Amino acid sequence: MLQIDLWKRILIWAVVACGLLLALPNAFYSKVESYNDAVAVGEPAEGWVDWLPSGLVNLGLDLRGGAHLLAEVQVGDVYEARMNGLWPEIRNQLRDERDTIGTIRLQDSAPDELRVRISRPEGMDRALQVVRELARPVTSLTGAGQNDIVVSADGSDVVVRLSEAERLATDDRTVRQSLEIIRRRIDEVGTREPTIQRQGADRILIQVPGVGSAAELKEIIGTTAQLTFQPVVRRTSDSEAIPGPGNELLPSLDEEGTYYVLEDAPVVSGDELVDAQPSFDQNNRPAVSFRFNPAGARKFGDYTANNIGNPFAIVLDNEVISAPVIQSHIPGGSGIITGNFTVDESTNLAVLLRAGALPAGLDFLEERTIGPELGADSIEAGKIASIVAMVAVLAFMFLSYGLFGIFANVALLVNVALVFGLLSMIGGTLTLPGIAGIVLTIGMAVDANVLIFERIREEIKSGRGPARAIEQGYEKALSAILDANITTFITAVILYVMGSGPVRGFAITLGLGILTSVFTAFFVTRLLVVLWFDRRRPKTLEL
Repeated sequence: MLQIDLWKRILIWAVVACGLLLALPNAFYSKVESYNDAVAVGEPAEGWVDWLPSGLVNLGLDLRGGAHLLAEVQVGDVYEARMNGLWPEIRNQLRDERDTIGTIRLQDSAPDELRVRISRPEGMDRALQVVRELARPVTSLTGAGQNDIVVSADGSDVVVRLSEAERLATDDRTVRQSLEIIRRRIDEVGTREPTIQRQGADRILIQVPGVGSAAELKEIIGTTAQLTFQPVVRRTSDSEAIPGPGNELLPSLDEEGTYYVLEDAPVVSGDELVDAQPSFDQNNRPAVSFRFNPAGARKFGDYTANNIGNPFAIVLDNEVISAPVIQSHIPGGSGIITGNFTVDESTNLAVLLRAGALPAGLDFLEERTIGPELGADSIEAGKIASIVAMVAVLAFMFLSYGLFGIFANVALLVNVALVFGLLSMIGGTLTLPGIAGIVLTIGMAVDANVLIFERIREEIKSGRGPARAIEQGYEKALSAILDANITTFITAVILYVMGSGPVRGFAITLGLGILTSVFTAFFVTRLLVVLWFDRRRPKTLEL
């Protein structure tokens, strides 16, 4: 018999009510958006009721306007940094073997390798053995069982290179780290719902709604804020001074015409910072206080303990901020950076240091700026398309199926609301292709009802009574509807997995629309029909 249990009725209405409640904030978008912004910064929030949901469907770049960048990570930069970081360890190991290998000298070499010349080539076997002891296992699944460096001999030179497995692992780590740092930097600025995702092996897609231009976005993510603490070899006024192997020449930030020759390998780097905050020094001038993690604190403490009376340089983005003389052991891993900062500069520097330094340079392959006017036009066009589609479908269903068409139309309106409710719940982003997905959902949503109603018509023509015809219509249409929607849903999943950006936006709305369409067709429309049938008990059906 045509019957739906009470608990099922309650559950269906509860799902519909929750969906409508979640979708409600989108009807008051600007008010709720202002309310959410106020709550996020801890200010008094007005314009919305606290106990109601306040989740919104985020507007994508093409609807809100903003900046789009496609960046390629220069992973080769990291190889050079790794080689420079290995030199102090290799030097210390080889110094202990001077009786066998003689003196050692760092040679000029390609950026991705290290060459160390020994004065006694007959001790090469021992030199290779000592350096190979520094090799570590590659920390990746594909590189399991392999070491991170390859050590070989070339005449009287010990040549150290990264292994192929380590290069692949380093590339992956570098891109992942760059992705996270870019995300942290953009989040620090407070932009709303940016899209930051990896594309391919070494590219990152960055889309930030609300940013004025691509140049502004590049300025936000391109500032390196790379902090290092490096030993000072000497101070000079000669900008053309030759630093020598293993050293570098950097200018002073505050003292024009002053340069420092520093050791390449830093004692501690900004990667080991755990916090940086704007503060003031003992003379009440703006400064930045910092704190290292335990590993960085230990290195910092050991170095200051062993080098009392020697200068060391605080380097920010290849400029020496200061080069103080170590007066005493500095335990605890904390300190302060002073310089000719303004309050705003010290605040910005602290933000950049907290966000971390990019491990490698970025090459911007694609830049686009989308104005808010274009986004407003897109929204208006999407509204018009959705309204026209909705009106056309509603009219068709009413003219074709009469009262049953009205039931299908009510379910269609519920279906659209459920799509927006789900998008709000998951924090989804609506793009122009996403609007196309919703318009397509409106058309597809009535497919199931059309199949059901046509099946009911066939049952009536075969002589079945109204109750039996309705029941058989739903049961016999079930397999065809599920098959059609499952295949479409699989397509949406493939589009989401394989696609990116706008394609994913279309796939999300299409996939959610399929789920809500099946729910409204089999449960909401059927419940409306059953409620009507229970009240009217018609002897015949006009369909």
